[in-house]
Amino acid sequence: MSQPFELPDFYMPYPARLNPHLEEAREHTKRWARGMGMLEGSGVWDEHDLDSHDYALLCAYTHPDCDGPTLSLVTDWYVWVFFFDDHFLEVFKRPQDRKAGKEYLDRLPAFMPMDLADGFPEPTNPVEAGLADLWARTVPAMSMAWRERFAESTRNLLNESDWELANIDIHRIANPVEYIEMRRKVGGAPWSAGLIEYAAQAEVPAPVADSRALRVLRDAFSDGVHLRNDLFSYEREILDEGELSNGVLVLETFLNCTTQEAADAVNELLTSRLQQFENTALTELGPLFAENGLDPLGAARVLAYVKGLQDWQSGGHEWHMRSSRYMNGSAEGAAAATRWEPYRIGGIGTTAADLTRATGLLDAGSRRRSHSHVPFRKTGPSQLPDFHMPFQLTLSPYLDQARRNMVDWCHRMRMLEIQPGDPGSHVWTEEKLLDYDLPLCAAGIHPDATLEELDLTSGWLAWGTYADDYYPVVFGRTRDLAGAKATTERLASFMPVDGEPAPVPLTGMERGLADLWERTAGPMPVEHRRKFRQTIEDMTASWLWELANQAQNRIPDPVDYMEMRRATFGSDLTMSLCRLSHGNEVPAEIYQSGPMRSLENAAADYACLINDVFSYQKELEYEGEFHNAVLVVQNFFDCDYPTGLAMVHELMTSRMEQFQHVAGTELPLLYEGYDLSPEARKILDGYVKELENWLSGILKWHQDCRRYGEQDLIRQFAPELPGRGRPAAAAPGGADRFAPTGLGTSAVRVLELLGAGR
Repeated sequence: MSQPFELPDFYMPYPARLNPHLEEAREHTKRWARGMGMLEGSGVWDEHDLDSHDYALLCAYTHPDCDGPTLSLVTDWYVWVFFFDDHFLEVFKRPQDRKAGKEYLDRLPAFMPMDLADGFPEPTNPVEAGLADLWARTVPAMSMAWRERFAESTRNLLNESDWELANIDIHRIANPVEYIEMRRKVGGAPWSAGLIEYAAQAEVPAPVADSRALRVLRDAFSDGVHLRNDLFSYEREILDEGELSNGVLVLETFLNCTTQEAADAVNELLTSRLQQFENTALTELGPLFAENGLDPLGAARVLAYVKGLQDWQSGGHEWHMRSSRYMNGSAEGAAAATRWEPYRIGGIGTTAADLTRATGLLDAGSRRRSHSHVPFRKTGPSQLPDFHMPFQLTLSPYLDQARRNMVDWCHRMRMLEIQPGDPGSHVWTEEKLLDYDLPLCAAGIHPDATLEELDLTSGWLAWGTYADDYYPVVFGRTRDLAGAKATTERLASFMPVDGEPAPVPLTGMERGLADLWERTAGPMPVEHRRKFRQTIEDMTASWLWELANQAQNRIPDPVDYMEMRRATFGSDLTMSLCRLSHGNEVPAEIYQSGPMRSLENAAADYACLINDVFSYQKELEYEGEFHNAVLVVQNFFDCDYPTGLAMVHELMTSRMEQFQHVAGTELPLLYEGYDLSPEARKILDGYVKELENWLSGILKWHQDCRRYGEQDLIRQFAPELPGRGRPAAAAPGGADRFAPTGLGTSAVRVLELLGAGR
């Protein structure tokens, strides 16, 4: 039987190397697996299975520099995790026994105590026995912070298997954004990253472990590992096991394309994630070390960790090419057929080491496109699709009064005038404020609010929009990253948490934040105040990320863009106000659960994409911006505006459908699983309604405000029109003007793929 698709030519610039202690690990891990009961009599594996999968070879490739005992221990961990995956498949997935599967998963965290003195329960199966043994052998060498991180990633890997099982039960295939997020948990690469810290003796220092740079490196590594695995495991998972959690299947469904086209698109996303990893390591680690005062030893540990992540990528690829567990029969032939033979390097461990990979020639086109955007090109009016909005709009009866109050407030904060010492900061006028009509958005988001509450919501929307306009004008055009960072750090001082004094505000942005903080956070308990401040700091930090991309003239990677867009849009700011108002009736862990995060992220993405669709002309043609989802899609697939817009619209619709699925199916199961009180269930049902109002209100505002229409843009930007740039050449006519062109478009024929897709 032939393979369902030809494996693509992979981008892998780091050559694989082999640990010399391979045979020692093979012999040890077979004895260990047999001792844990994973072989004869397990009903899952026998000795032949373990030998043919050769997990010692995987670990020898992915951890090439550690000593023999360390390699053996790491190999035991991988034997355990793959045995768990196959055991869960045979015992719970195939019979679709969700109840017993959940009980099985709920028991496993007890075998990962933070303090070994607490002991372990009595194991009842090989998975429990193996976990207890591995935990006891590993954690004495690691800090408590590492133990907590590794235990969390292990719990995610185990518990999110229930998400896969639930989707199989209803034959539901995830949308691309949902899949990437959930695959990180189900696939276990963050778990692998934790073992890299152990094997490389490179525990990441606590002050930087939760930083954006380390989070992006870990996530990009995880996505690379998982997307590569999806390509190799498609035949086994989809055709043999009946799985639905595979990136090729996800894009095959979303794009309504052939399996080969979907595989090519997955490979391009894999390449993009690896290049995101490289960009983050090269541009963000140095400033991170300086900002946190990391000593040379701490910096060396981080760099050793980064090297370990690179070793894992190249070693994991090499193992996939050789393991009998995966589809790799035509890998070498396909690779050789697409490359000029003089560039080939032969021998074990050199699959990823030919010159085309090492120099980046395999994907020079996409990398070049990401850095060659020309700003201020003429786009014409933003095209608006037929938005899927299933929720009815209701507006506050206090809207007109809130509009008058908003004008008065902005004047009092002096946000409508030039800021002291900054002649380029006159970004808003009263005319623009009236055009933008932010109280209309507030009235849809909070239709039941009192006038005071509506004024407060309007104020936060106005302040966030003003600041979002201010940063690119004042700091972006001059590439003043240092000034932007200093301003951002000063803004934090106007949000005191525990009675610390705040400085005297000097600008309208500072004055507005100080006023809003006092009115909003003043009545809050200290812990709520701290959480709320974090949402605002995340938003302001995301504006620095935009400026850094602008300084590099770099269109973001699509995954990084979607995740950062939630922060730049300020989604969590307004959502957090709702969550904090729920008090203690709802357990804190509910808001961190998979279904709740899925619900909120789906809502946030829909709202962000609404904004990107409406603001396309404003941002690209009038502001020289490129942080826009439609443009990110155009850049990634090398396609035109109608193609990119169609794909973004399809993604919006998928995210809305996911929101409704989670609210209607997953939340009731969550309530039952936590045995929530009737009061807590009522609060969470009300929160879902608040998010529905949030979505319908945001759409209404975009449709009715005077911020994005072409005539409004001409009027508002009239003083700047002569210098905003040259118009782009006219697009060629004919029906083919909608067809994507260039490298990487085999999976993107919008009229063929999306036209029949919905």
